[in-house]
Amino acid sequence: MAKPKQWTARSGTSRAKNTGAEDSAQPRSRSARAQEKARQTPHAQQERKLRVLAKGHPAMVDSIAGAITVKSLDAYYVIASDAQIPVTGGHGFGLYFHDCRFIGGYQMALAGLAPVVLASTAQKGYAALFELTNPDLHSKQGRLIPKDELGIRWERVLDAEQACVREVMTVQNLGHEAHDFPLTLQFGAGFEDIFNVRGLVEQNLGTAERPAWRNGRLHFAYRGADRLRRMATIAFSPRPDATHKTTAEFRIDVPAGATRTIAITIELKEQPEDAEAEQLNQRPAAPLDRLAGKLETSSEEWLGQHTKLDSDSLLLNSIVDRSLRDVAMLRSELGSREYFAAGVPWFVALFGRDSLIVALEMLAFQPEIAAQTLRLLASYQGSRTDRWREEQPGKILHELRVGELARAGDVPHARFYGTVDATPLFLLLLGRHAAWTGDLGLFRELQVPVEKALGWIAKAGDDHGEGYLKYRCGSAEGLVNQGWKDSGDAIVRANGGIAKPPIALVEVQGYVFAAKRAIADLYERNRDADRARQLRQEADRLRIRFNRDFWCEDQGIFALALEARSRQAAVVSSNPGHALWCGIADRDKGRRSVARLMQDDMFNGWGVRTLATSERRYNPVGYHLGTVWPHDNALVAAGCREYGEDDAALRIFTAIAEAAMHFRHHRLPEAMAGFPRADFQVPVHYPVACHPQAWAAGAVPFLLTVCLGLEPDAFANELRIVRPRLPGFVNRIELRGLRVGKGSADLEFRRTNDAAEVNVLRTSGQLTVEVGG
Repeated sequence: MAKPKQWTARSGTSRAKNTGAEDSAQPRSRSARAQEKARQTPHAQQERKLRVLAKGHPAMVDSIAGAITVKSLDAYYVIASDAQIPVTGGHGFGLYFHDCRFIGGYQMALAGLAPVVLASTAQKGYAALFELTNPDLHSKQGRLIPKDELGIRWERVLDAEQACVREVMTVQNLGHEAHDFPLTLQFGAGFEDIFNVRGLVEQNLGTAERPAWRNGRLHFAYRGADRLRRMATIAFSPRPDATHKTTAEFRIDVPAGATRTIAITIELKEQPEDAEAEQLNQRPAAPLDRLAGKLETSSEEWLGQHTKLDSDSLLLNSIVDRSLRDVAMLRSELGSREYFAAGVPWFVALFGRDSLIVALEMLAFQPEIAAQTLRLLASYQGSRTDRWREEQPGKILHELRVGELARAGDVPHARFYGTVDATPLFLLLLGRHAAWTGDLGLFRELQVPVEKALGWIAKAGDDHGEGYLKYRCGSAEGLVNQGWKDSGDAIVRANGGIAKPPIALVEVQGYVFAAKRAIADLYERNRDADRARQLRQEADRLRIRFNRDFWCEDQGIFALALEARSRQAAVVSSNPGHALWCGIADRDKGRRSVARLMQDDMFNGWGVRTLATSERRYNPVGYHLGTVWPHDNALVAAGCREYGEDDAALRIFTAIAEAAMHFRHHRLPEAMAGFPRADFQVPVHYPVACHPQAWAAGAVPFLLTVCLGLEPDAFANELRIVRPRLPGFVNRIELRGLRVGKGSADLEFRRTNDAAEVNVLRTSGQLTVEVGG
């Protein structure tokens, strides 16, 4: 069956804004665009807008599986594994800032030939380092420069405070004779909106100015439809020996054993179109080592706030260190509040669902951002009915974008609400955050948004009074599917057809159940027993209905969803695992669901697939139709633990950790292909997966929280450790500085047969630690 219409995209189209230097869009005024839009038929308008999507599909560009990515606050750099950014289009590499790819091409050549990459790393998150060498070259005198005679070290550091990149390229002559050759740097700046880069929107709205060289600097500028002028200025030290259009040429003459250095600064700016021209930053740039040292100190200080882990497993230590560094890298700011952006490169933005889930995953390690995220999302809570943005009173934001298309109003994502699960997850995180911190003040502060969220849940999509939280897309620009599996073909029937709205997803009912119970506890602590009782009764009634209507006896698992007319989408998927995590399933049904999830058609050796191989729509590289997602597996493992199936949870933990071994720096990607482990012995990359990706980075910290049995009750100054278990590749785990309320604990877990022995090394404050079966 063909993919739904909203996934139609161009094939092999040229992107004028992406090819860089010499292309410029024809100027069109905003009024001219409005007149053209008015002349279009409604059908034509819809066809254009159906290409405007939110997070329902990652991208329609070439693979970025081997990309080197660095990020600092709102700026990020995505570089191909060969250290280049192709000047031609159709790729996702580039230098991005505020949802705009400022630099979309950046190629270095030695005497006209590409260098050879020996090694590369971006382990620190804010900096990339490439070690290159030369192929066989010929100098201008025709003399051969043998391959590997030149060592080229290329350092790139993001300076988010100055919105720039500072780079140093050091060329060393490793041979015994002097060498001379031209080194060229070619640039392209298209200023594409992120939706253009992803291939989801076709038109170019603004006007690119002609690139210009002034005082040895290369200037690019673009006048956007949002009345912002975006600029990229590239400065060099020393100045280029020659310039050609958008290429800088350096004549390198380096004696044997000597080095030559080129420093490059790429400065990014945004300013109102009618503002006076700003002077370029004339302050002397800090030496690269000093800048890197400052960023290193800042990073280590932030990491120092986390719970510390040490174990006898080098693999686990490395994965956790990578995870914590990745969530640190994905920090972004809106106003004075921090949140975790969803992932590089496609989703460096505030995403309700993603930002809430990773904040929840990180509660045992870094709880502060959870409170900031909740306050931030409350400030954007829906206040009116707007079909285009899918906004409704009480609804929690799905996605917030700050690029040209969003600011100009050509896409709804300046404030987009097309999600069904962010609202219950908002409530659930508030409850779990309170359990870890004992902070009833945050609940009191957010009580009005809490009630508005509960009010939205009570009526959203439930036209016939079944009591389920449902969705249907109310706008041609929106998402057909609005759970975490939000691609257009994600919610399917057993016959392979696409489920019809309104749709009640299995996991979303679990989120609602757990959210109401968590908020009931807070109301009770706030001395509102009547409201607490009401919410618990609503949760209990939902649980009864859920176990009746979603259960598939012949499959031995809960259905993926209920579609129109309350028909089951009776396929085997990972979604029920989330519902188990929330505790909504009856005991027997929960345990049978775990058994079904761990069968071979679901568990591929690296984790639980999103859809079973036995289903007609299974596709090992379908975004949500058979891939393996680390965060999905972490929540499934939590569901296994909830129903006493500890071995299944540990099997998932081990599989995810072993998958991480095969990725650069042990960084878990957004998703992996669903091919069986036995076929390839390594996880197969999903071609355009985000890396780093926030909820993937939070997966292993959350798996540790779950499998070690950490259950906080900060209001009682108590940490309960319930049925602690260690995965098979670890014999000892130590946690230091684990915070519960105003106290903390240092704990050691040691393997003893099938269980784990817990030693309480230290506690502070009034915290007590209780260990149970």
